[in-house]
This record gives sequence, C-alpha cells and structure tokens, in this order.
Amino acid sequence: MADRPVPVVEKRLMDVKLGELGSWLGGRDFTPNGIISAVRRGHDRYYNKYINVKKGGIGGVAMLLVGYVALSYLWEYDHIKHDRWRKYH
Repeated sequence: MADRPVPVVEKRLMDVKLGELGSWLGGRDFTPNGIISAVRRGHDRYYNKYINVKKGGIGGVAMLLVGYVALSYLWEYDHIKHDRWRKYH
C-alpha cells in the first residue's frame, strides 16, 4: 500500500522542496500567539534533546554558551570595530 501524500502545510521545513516553500510559508501562523508557540516548541525540543537526558554531558550547555558568546560579539561588533581603528597617539 502506498502512503498518502502529506499536505505541504503539515510538512516540516526540512521536508519541503524549494518550489513548495512559498505555499509552506503561507500556511504558517505569524500571529503573536503563533510565534510564541513556535518559540515554545523550539525550546521544548532543545531542552528535551540536549538538557533533559539520562546520561547528559556538557554538549547542550556548551552549545547554549557558544551561541550566547557569538550573539554578544555580533551585538558589540560596531564598538569593537570602532576601537580597532582609533589612534592612541
């Protein structure tokens, strides 16, 4: 028996072909509640995959820390760049 085709709206992003991307994005919920629920689902998936495991390691926390450091560097890049070209004499 063949599997029934899955509607584009119900597919995950990694399963969507490039030609179907527009209709997939059109089916997303961009209301404030939809965005909050998407962020909550992403947080729950991250927490269950990397933090809430039986034999946990430093990987999930290290990934979070590296992301924080990279984001902080991007936020302060203009200030760092300005200081780099400043003459002190």
